[in-house]
Amino acid sequence: MSHDLRTLYYARFAFAVVWAGLFAVMASDLNPVSVVLLVLYPLVDLAAAAYDVRSTEADRPRGPLRLNIALSLVTAIALGVAVSSGIPSVLRVWGAWAIAAGAVQVVVAVRRRRLGGQWAMIVSGSISVLAGAGFVLMAAGTDASLTNLAGYATLGGIFFLVSAIRLQRASTAS
Repeated sequence: MSHDLRTLYYARFAFAVVWAGLFAVMASDLNPVSVVLLVLYPLVDLAAAAYDVRSTEADRPRGPLRLNIALSLVTAIALGVAVSSGIPSVLRVWGAWAIAAGAVQVVVAVRRRRLGGQWAMIVSGSISVLAGAGFVLMAAGTDASLTNLAGYATLGGIFFLVSAIRLQRASTAS
């Protein structure tokens, strides 16, 4: 379990950093590439949660992971629809997803705390909830912009990296 989770966290870090770099370049407006990237992010989250469910032992948090799969699928679809209404709609959908997915991430990390390396996931999920609220509030303003999503992804990726390293250290110490 620890090896699978560590591998997943390293992969999520790599994806988040690459995605953020690409999105930062493309996020000035809604164009075909930025739309694909927007929809891709929750789909990768969905795939990661599905991998996590498959590699999770019976006593691990499968229910919250399955909820995350459903949330990510609904979000990908909702983002695909929201892009036709503009950046504020995208920020509302992304913000709602960040709030819900962040809360799920906290629950999963708390249930996994004995594995080690989960404090970073608890912090990351908590920040996701706050950032999501910020995105929703930003959507109501006159300066709604997608560029903050790249920073959100980068920070989340860094927390995945920290957790992966902590899991690695915990496994070599045992």
